[in-house]
Amino acid sequence: MTWGNKKNFLRRVLFTVTAVIVLLTACHAKKAHAPAETGNTCTVTIRCDTILENMEALDSEKRDLIPADGVILPETEVTVSDGDSAFDVLKRACLAGRIHLEFSEAAFYDSVYIEGIANIYEFDCGPLSGWMFCINGEYKNYGCSAILVSPGDRVDFNYTCDLGCDLGNGVSQ
Repeated sequence: MTWGNKKNFLRRVLFTVTAVIVLLTACHAKKAHAPAETGNTCTVTIRCDTILENMEALDSEKRDLIPADGVILPETEVTVSDGDSAFDVLKRACLAGRIHLEFSEAAFYDSVYIEGIANIYEFDCGPLSGWMFCINGEYKNYGCSAILVSPGDRVDFNYTCDLGCDLGNGVSQ
């Protein structure tokens, strides 16, 4: 085999390997949600107003991040597709509103944990502080990636400074 033939052979092998990898990756990718029909929306809000009553506990370098009214994202309509979770609509709302979102995934539990929104993180306002969510006013005992939303739902992400007690839902101390 001449060098030119070897070169063409190597190109064909590289092309074939690349094509196989692309096909295998596509086969194992998560199924995309079908586009939502017109009118399939839910309302999402993100608030941290509990911090306003606990500013002394807030990490001093975070004070400038807190909106005067505690509203990070006012009531916002977000498109909902079949199979969307509360986490999916949160991601969509944060992306559209250019709001920083940090989360960690626990593959073993197939779950997502919200670490921070708008650069406000768990424990920034005390040892019992962090993000909680509710759907239609009901706080859930599952991660936001495990709860599906439906058109017309209201999804609220609220910052708690007292393990949910300051939100009307929490563990009594």
